Amino acid sequence: MSGRATQPTENRLLTIALAGNPNTGKTSLFNALCGARQRVGNYPGVTVERKTGHLALPGVGRVELIDLPGLYSLKAIAPDEHTAADVLAGRMDQTRRPDLIVFVLDSSNLRRNLFLYSQIAELGVPVLVAATMADTLQKSGIEIDFETLSNRLDAPVVPIRGRENESIQKLLVAMDQALLERRQQQLSLRFEADLEQAARRLADHAAASGLTLFEARELAADPSLIPSQRLRERLNGELEKVRSVRSRSLPNPAAIAVERYRWAEEAVRAVERRQKLQAPGFSQRLDRLLTHRFFGLSIFAGIMFLVFQSIYSGAAPLMDAIDSGFDWLGQQLSLQLAGAPVLQSLAVDGVLSGVGSVLVFLPQIVILFLLVAFLEDSGYMARAAFLMDRLLGWAGLNGRAFIPMLSSFACAIPGVMAARVIPDQRARMTTILISPLMSCSARLPVYLLLISAFIEPRYGAGWAALALFAIHALGLLLALPIAWLLNHGLLKTPATPFTLEMPPYRLPHLFDVSYRAYQSAWKFLARAGTVIFALSIVIWALSYFPRSEEIGEGIRAEYGAYHASLLQREPEDPARQAFEQELSNRIAAANLEQSYLGRLGRSVAPLFAPLGFDWKISVGILSAFPAREVIISTLGIVYNLGAGESEDSPDLRRRLAEARTEEGKAVFTPLTAISLMVFFALCSQCMSTLATVVRELNSLRWGLFLFTYMTVLAYLCSLAIYQGGLALGFG
Repeated sequence: MSGRATQPTENRLLTIALAGNPNTGKTSLFNALCGARQRVGNYPGVTVERKTGHLALPGVGRVELIDLPGLYSLKAIAPDEHTAADVLAGRMDQTRRPDLIVFVLDSSNLRRNLFLYSQIAELGVPVLVAATMADTLQKSGIEIDFETLSNRLDAPVVPIRGRENESIQKLLVAMDQALLERRQQQLSLRFEADLEQAARRLADHAAASGLTLFEARELAADPSLIPSQRLRERLNGELEKVRSVRSRSLPNPAAIAVERYRWAEEAVRAVERRQKLQAPGFSQRLDRLLTHRFFGLSIFAGIMFLVFQSIYSGAAPLMDAIDSGFDWLGQQLSLQLAGAPVLQSLAVDGVLSGVGSVLVFLPQIVILFLLVAFLEDSGYMARAAFLMDRLLGWAGLNGRAFIPMLSSFACAIPGVMAARVIPDQRARMTTILISPLMSCSARLPVYLLLISAFIEPRYGAGWAALALFAIHALGLLLALPIAWLLNHGLLKTPATPFTLEMPPYRLPHLFDVSYRAYQSAWKFLARAGTVIFALSIVIWALSYFPRSEEIGEGIRAEYGAYHASLLQREPEDPARQAFEQELSNRIAAANLEQSYLGRLGRSVAPLFAPLGFDWKISVGILSAFPAREVIISTLGIVYNLGAGESEDSPDLRRRLAEARTEEGKAVFTPLTAISLMVFFALCSQCMSTLATVVRELNSLRWGLFLFTYMTVLAYLCSLAIYQGGLALGFG
């Protein structure tokens, strides 16, 4: 090995970056090094997450560790890859260039990993190699000479065997030593002479601009690449000279990649020995079953059924407990603030209701991400994406779109964020624009209320279950044709081959799975929760003001002497308590009708009338913009039951079934219920999702497009169902 050793003299926090291909065990290694001492944020100016942690090394002291997104090449395609490449090259705003790169190398797949290593070694940053999967080599019939590999890579190589403590300790010692030495790697790559001469000239000429040797070689190999404005000014005429020379020598821009692969192949032959296994291994036998055209899809359907069954049934007790806890808190706050009606309503119906509407879905979010993290870490999710590619391909989607769409069934926010795995920008945009069509868990209470009130009593449990399944499938069935229209019309997305690496099967680490679920839950609270909470306060204000004491006095006057006689009884008297509750509910309903929200609901009622909705349903739809399930408490208010009603409330079901229009017709029928469920299944009635889409696409225009097309789609589908049902005599 060669290189110049220098001692770090800066009095600052040193930075180590973990880099490597996807599915190399990078995040597991990060968790093993940092444990729970990590923070997640966003890089400045982009939506890609920044995961950092801290650890102490004996020689250099406290250092910052950054877990970068996986990438296959520094010539990045996907947003995550661009961010990782920019951080490694020191081009990310407000982020220092790392002092050391720990290259996480999958020792069972050297050929693929070494291509990226050959690029990273040219960034001018010291590199240390952590060779993961070392404990699986023997089972795969692979033997690696790690000492020879270290010589080939001109860098220390530390084999990592699972999360064995001895391996982690050796890696920490090697990291400390590498930061003290600051050695530069020099690889035996043999590029053509004029390319190498041009690259060296460019690198020397633009050293002050931070041009790395890797970037100089890429620019020399393909002079048509356009450098940044600052770099163009720094290079002056040097770039034109290189372009002139390279154009005369008729270069092949792929020649530089060919040389990297040649070097990697030569290194693999020198360090790796593979034994031919007598029979297919466990992974190969399992893949034959799990990726089978028929059995694989059947197993996938069964696994997805178990996932959603776990979400719905497993979360129910926790959601009920959260509901009960907030009901109790609401009662206590009401008693404490009884003398200040406005403050009481703000605290109970605004703040507490807003917080409760966020936290009540936390169990479902946690369970979903626990299961998704388990499936991803086990290696199955990649197989599922491979299977789904066959079903999604006709719509212009590939298997990578499956994960965002699956995540959206619990909550569209993590689903939209999961689309970052899609490298093509337009394909990513299409996936983001259709993911909110999946029926998220916030829609479920609305479905359960309407099905249990109008479908099950008349048609039985079998049709009720079928209705619940059909309403969940509706979004998926419409999402694929819409994806086809977006890809072939508006976005004109080019066809991209679906390439996906099949990671090895492994038993997930409990800490990794649990911590990922925790991070996802926290992101949900921090991002979606803040928006929902803020809008809950806005909706409360619209539904509370203006308020007139005359409304309450008029309703009390209707009861006359009966009211006066009840007030003579003891406060604990059941008849008096029941009457006071009924009176309070009637006054609340009347106040809501006269509020700004009620007036707005009445003004838009003619627009919703063709769908079978009256002004009360219209008010519920408007109030549900922060969170869809809010419509249930709104219906509880307008039907004189108060705000504490839930989807399983027999009183609310009875009131809805008994509700009549001024002409004496039923407000709700099975056809009305189906029309309302279809509207909720398809409309973009979730401000937090819209905010996430705007942030992910960095475009308010596309957020407005999503809201418009989903709302129009919901209206037209609901209109067709209701009017079609009336024409067929189902009214």
